[in-house]
Amino acid sequence: MSNKRKRVLVKFSGEALAGENGFGIDTVILKFIANEIKTLVEHDIEIGIVIGGGNIIRGVSAAKDGIIKRSSGDYMGMLSTVINSIAMQEALEHVGMDVRVQSAIKMEAISETFIVRRAKRHLEKGRIVIFAAGTGNPFFTTDTAATLRAIEIDADMIIKATKVDGVYDRDPNKFSDAKKYNRLSYEMAMDDHIKVMDDTSIALAKDNSLPIIVCNMFEKENLLRIIEGNYESCSIVNKTNNV
Repeated sequence: MSNKRKRVLVKFSGEALAGENGFGIDTVILKFIANEIKTLVEHDIEIGIVIGGGNIIRGVSAAKDGIIKRSSGDYMGMLSTVINSIAMQEALEHVGMDVRVQSAIKMEAISETFIVRRAKRHLEKGRIVIFAAGTGNPFFTTDTAATLRAIEIDADMIIKATKVDGVYDRDPNKFSDAKKYNRLSYEMAMDDHIKVMDDTSIALAKDNSLPIIVCNMFEKENLLRIIEGNYESCSIVNKTNNV
């Protein structure tokens, strides 16, 4: 039996960090996430993290009236992910974790520049690596950035931690008859009516046979249960509908 440690990329939305405020960073949520990640590290799991920036600004929203170019709006969104990444780094260090932030845009004063070999080395040494600034290019979402980084670091899976316990055919918070998909193929996930991640990120995952797990980030130790093979409270997207 292989003794290879599991390596996982966890994607958090920026909006989730805002909590009930809808904007900015709720430090109570930040601390909760930090403790969840700490539990994973204590179980000898190597962790990479990508955080969105929607709690501060989204490129699409910034550019909606034409005053700000879409490319500039996207760079503004990338900077918001850096803010969130620094906050997450602080929260993780507060609970005793060893963390590195790697940015796709050079910011030597506050982070390392993304280098995949260095990122892997950090993971091998038990450090958490937070990947900031998306892919470093406009017109790509942080979902795509998360999938790309997961593939680059040879992660066993990507976990998209959300506010719901999986993938539904419609918003379960608005429709009581919403149907949950426990398992679905990449092709099904790319259907226009099923929003798991954006199509580019799912296509990347499909091409590299990377399983996508969608779960509720606010359920205590849910991430650990999923990584250990308990898939009851999540949805799984992969090639064969099995992990």
